[in-house]
Amino acid sequence: MAQCTAPIRGHRTASARAACPACGGSYGRSYSSYNYGYTPSSSYRNSGNTGTRLSSTKPSWSPASSTVIYSNAEVRALTPIRNSVEKRVSTNDNRDVFLCHAWDDRNTVAKDLHDKLVSAGVSVWFSEKDVLLGSSLLREIDKGLAKSRVGIVLVTPALLKRLEGEGIADKELSVLLARDLLVPIVHNTTYEELREVSPLLGSRTGLSTSEDSMEIVATKLSELVTL
Repeated sequence: MAQCTAPIRGHRTASARAACPACGGSYGRSYSSYNYGYTPSSSYRNSGNTGTRLSSTKPSWSPASSTVIYSNAEVRALTPIRNSVEKRVSTNDNRDVFLCHAWDDRNTVAKDLHDKLVSAGVSVWFSEKDVLLGSSLLREIDKGLAKSRVGIVLVTPALLKRLEGEGIADKELSVLLARDLLVPIVHNTTYEELREVSPLLGSRTGLSTSEDSMEIVATKLSELVTL
């Protein structure tokens, strides 16, 4: 009986298979019996007639219709937060996320992120709309933190300056870190610069606009908190 050459030469091309004394002419029947180091999965995307291996995966909470790609590191970091979101579904939380940001960003990048989240169907606690004139800012922040499922921290150069000064943003961050339910969103800065100011926050893996647009970041957050 002819011996298959796949274990030695491989059958990675049609010509190699045709040259095999055992498999020549049986391409359609036996090719699937050999595995050459990969298993097709959600991390394998076809592009035309060629396959592209991506360092990514599709998390269980991402809808089947979603085209957003998550890195493996993002999935590892966000999975515990997703588990907490699912556990808190029966509580009286009235907001999906609490948006922690620097005061200087309130009318620019923070508002942009807020608007994109709202457009994606996420309910957001945002100081610019949730703290009424004459109200105690610290008290309203406390209530917002207590009634939000997840905290997102918009890390910008302005926030880093505020954290160095130990202002209100520092208080919000301390509460969020204690709850272990926060996602850093790094924008126009780096994790290295963040770790110099807040090593604890900098140790958390989150999302970054250096890798995704703000719109995609908002989509990932929406998928994370939507049940």
